[in-house]
Amino acid sequence: MNTGRFKFAANFIGIFVFVSFITRIVLLAMTYDQVNMGIGALLKVFFIGVFYDFVAVSYYLIPFILYLIIVPRKIFNTSIHKIISLLVYFAVIYTIVFNGFSEYFFWEEFGKRFNFIAVDYLVYTHEVIHNILESYPIPLLVLIILFLTGGIFYVNHKKSDLHEKAFKCNMPFLKRLKIGSIYLALPLLFFVFLDKQTLTENISNKFDQELAKNGFYSLFSAFRHNELDYNEFYKTLDKNKVFKRLHILLKRENTTFKTNNIYDINRVVTNDGTAQKYNIVLIMVESLSAEYLGAFGDKRGLTPHLDKLAKKSLFFNNLYATGTRTVRGMEAVTLSLPPTPGRSIVKRPDCQNMNSAGFIFQKLGYDNKFIYAGHGYFDNMNYFFSNNGFDVVDRFDFKDSEVTFSNVWGVCDEDLLNKVSKEADKSYTKQKPFFSFVMTTSNHRPYTYPNGKIDIPSHTGRRGGVKYTDYAINKFLKKAELKPWFNNTIFVIVADHNGGSAGKTALPIWRYKIPLFIYAPKIIKPAVVSKLASQVDIVPTLLGILGQSYEAKFYGDDILKADHQERAFVGNYQKLGLFRDNTLTVLSPDKTIQNYKVKKQTLYSVIYDKREPSETDINDTITYYQSASYLYKHNLLREFNKK
Repeated sequence: MNTGRFKFAANFIGIFVFVSFITRIVLLAMTYDQVNMGIGALLKVFFIGVFYDFVAVSYYLIPFILYLIIVPRKIFNTSIHKIISLLVYFAVIYTIVFNGFSEYFFWEEFGKRFNFIAVDYLVYTHEVIHNILESYPIPLLVLIILFLTGGIFYVNHKKSDLHEKAFKCNMPFLKRLKIGSIYLALPLLFFVFLDKQTLTENISNKFDQELAKNGFYSLFSAFRHNELDYNEFYKTLDKNKVFKRLHILLKRENTTFKTNNIYDINRVVTNDGTAQKYNIVLIMVESLSAEYLGAFGDKRGLTPHLDKLAKKSLFFNNLYATGTRTVRGMEAVTLSLPPTPGRSIVKRPDCQNMNSAGFIFQKLGYDNKFIYAGHGYFDNMNYFFSNNGFDVVDRFDFKDSEVTFSNVWGVCDEDLLNKVSKEADKSYTKQKPFFSFVMTTSNHRPYTYPNGKIDIPSHTGRRGGVKYTDYAINKFLKKAELKPWFNNTIFVIVADHNGGSAGKTALPIWRYKIPLFIYAPKIIKPAVVSKLASQVDIVPTLLGILGQSYEAKFYGDDILKADHQERAFVGNYQKLGLFRDNTLTVLSPDKTIQNYKVKKQTLYSVIYDKREPSETDINDTITYYQSASYLYKHNLLREFNKK
């Protein structure tokens, strides 16, 4: 099988497996302190890993095998074809080596093999390519990859009989078809019988589990499984029991369900006091984990202004993000919905006319705007917000005179917040209350911002990104104090998600903790709120502060109410978790349920004690997530009277 022109294929397999093996060793070395270094555990990782390397290369070779079958002998043996073939051979080796380097940097950022994030990055090539160009020494990396590729090419070509065996072959078509069919049968069998990388699921350490995977195959799997149907992949309960239980979980003293239909969670929320229409400026900060703030105990001094603001605000110090992507934070805040498996609803094509905060504030007469530093087509943000009660202001709406600094993700936070102020002026002039949903970008790789603003040079890492954002927000608030609308405005500052998602366990709960500030010196008395809460509770809390009654299909409630349900929803693109009573219950897409008792949680780590979940934890976790998925899938989370 390995003679003749198919010698190319055999060589590719060897090269692919070799580079994948070296990549796995490098990734292991990067996180050796997080990996189970026992001999048995490592053997398991590498045996499973080599298997998936073969699976991956079987897919990788499909176009080339088809080419080897189809190209006639007369063309294959010509000098021009030899040159083209060797160039293609070199390019394929380059791609394999390039993939290894890409995995290194992806692992450095996320602590994982390629996944949904990598798929998204392939879709939004403009932002990603420029982000890479601004973040890494690309010319040097390209030279290193070329050098390594040249070395592998030399060894496999000059030091082997590849030339003699491949180009002096007169293999007839039927024989080519027979051998090629064997090569092609392997990926077909893998596709039919091997769903995802299930052999890694019984590895408890998450870093070990990721090491055992193959990045190329992980990328293919992410493309293939871009959506996760809850009923197919997760543990379920009887649908009627789920919704009856959900009604109990969502019931509060100030809420009334509109109908007796158990699949209808629409409720009237009655808030006491005189209803107010204070302006709201909600600043969602990119990747602002609790671990970066002195208000939570960090000693690096990265957020001096926000630390002072915490003492002047309603400061919520026990709030958790629902996910690890910006769109998850947006989804949680605007829709007050737990994360559904797969992609965020924000990114799904059918995300219009949802029962969102935008429509609620729109009915109250607010001038709603989503204001973004970059191009809002990224992650489908413009479509989502413009079809859910907001007008959109993004990078295209900034005049040249309004931009002092920008990178591929958008204008710097100072320029963004200056624009926010101008848009607030417009609403004030129209004598309309305004709700501005603002999304920052400076605390994002490549962490570039105007020089001379803070004591950390631009483009030197996340520490600088955090501190610059802290500086920009303080500058904005100082200027806002001079505005006629300041005394009547509530400023909300919250993170979209944590600054990193890697951890030994599927959902490292400490990484999901984020800050929430509600600042309005003329309206709200400062206090520290330590109740356990979620991003889904933010808008219900704001509406409670306003004293506004409303109708909604929200899962969240007012954190400040006595009967607030203390729990947090946390997840990634596959795992779904319910955190409450110091216990984390996790649903996995293999229909299993894990339960972890938090023995100790710090700002930078958590120690779990794995145990059997209680029936209540199982039922409630399934109830929240199964119901949310069902309601979305059956269009029951739409805005009233809209299809």
